[in-house]
Amino acid sequence: MKLRFPTHLACAAGALRPPPMAGLMHLALAMGLLLFTLAATAAEVIRFGYLELDKDPRYDDKKAFFRTLSRPLGPPLAGAEVAIREVRFVGQALGVGFELARAKGADAAALLAELDRLNGEGVRFFLIDAPGPVVAELAAKTRGRELLLFNVSAADDALRQAQCQAHLYHTLPNHGMQTDALAQFLVFKKWRNVLLLQGPRDEDKLIGAAFENSARRLGLKIVARKEFVLSNDPRQREQGNVGLLTAGADHDVVFVADSDGEFARSVPYDTVRPRPVIGAEGLVAEAWHWAWPRHGAPQLTGRFDKQAKRHMGSADWAAWIAVKAVVEAVVRTENAPFDKLVAYLGSEEITIDGFKGNRLNFRDWDRQLRQPMLIATHNAVIERAPIQGFLHQSNNMDTLGFDRRDSQCKP
Repeated sequence: MKLRFPTHLACAAGALRPPPMAGLMHLALAMGLLLFTLAATAAEVIRFGYLELDKDPRYDDKKAFFRTLSRPLGPPLAGAEVAIREVRFVGQALGVGFELARAKGADAAALLAELDRLNGEGVRFFLIDAPGPVVAELAAKTRGRELLLFNVSAADDALRQAQCQAHLYHTLPNHGMQTDALAQFLVFKKWRNVLLLQGPRDEDKLIGAAFENSARRLGLKIVARKEFVLSNDPRQREQGNVGLLTAGADHDVVFVADSDGEFARSVPYDTVRPRPVIGAEGLVAEAWHWAWPRHGAPQLTGRFDKQAKRHMGSADWAAWIAVKAVVEAVVRTENAPFDKLVAYLGSEEITIDGFKGNRLNFRDWDRQLRQPMLIATHNAVIERAPIQGFLHQSNNMDTLGFDRRDSQCKP
């Protein structure tokens, strides 16, 4: 296209003078805006599906008033929303947009229908916020399909073991990682004799079993295991009495396996002996804690606080890092085809920054995200695991949870 300049720009000799500098600047700006508009219009959009139950008992408002350390602070959707906001500029540089599509269902069957609908619209990355049995059913019924599931809120060990699937990734730590972190701390402190208090729920038993396994591997001694019952029934009064439950065998620390947390909150300062309480209350091992002060964590916590109007918890961080992991793979592979992107996501080559000071990636045997654990109280992080001195032949973070030799995963 030829540019025609006004005749008044002609010089005395009849030749055209160059256009003024201001005109060139305006022309360049107009062309830049045009190119940006065209690029934005043509940009590919990568959508994340976020699947959750209509009424998830884990987020019951009636139980939120006491908010023990073992309970989530709220649905982790806000973590994914923060991540989507953070990656906008990365996407613009790559010519890719990122969006989040939220869907709810009454049960696993309803969530599967929503997954099918979104997958039919081109969504291939799904964050699953649901209890372990629901996650297991969704993973089993989507096996072999060209999609990835990210478990962001179910800590069940079985999802990383017998119920594992090749396309099911886990960004939330499992129970074994939590209890291994606490067991390392107890060994470090030389608090080797443990009283285990365990609740009646199936989830309580899973937590108790995970701690027993950690204790056995690290040389801790469980001096007694007592079952508690939180009830108004006078016939069960003794099973709900902290003083009676903590009397008897001497111990250095009390581990409480309480998935609900209502009993656990009454244990500190009510034991017969002056002993620390860990597990569900007192001292916990989590993926994230709002008081973590290093590696850029306060900035992430601040962004989340602004978005959700509450502190960031482990499941929130797990949803955030799931989005960031996919985006990292998209950027490093230059938005390669799905199979190449998945191969990079699950490789040792990927480096994911979780603001916890370590290079994060997924274990190739069970798709669990390697990550440090924050050992914390209500308002302070006391230690980060793996604790110094606990070594592994290839990656020290594999001292937490199921190592390759311990894995029962056969996807």
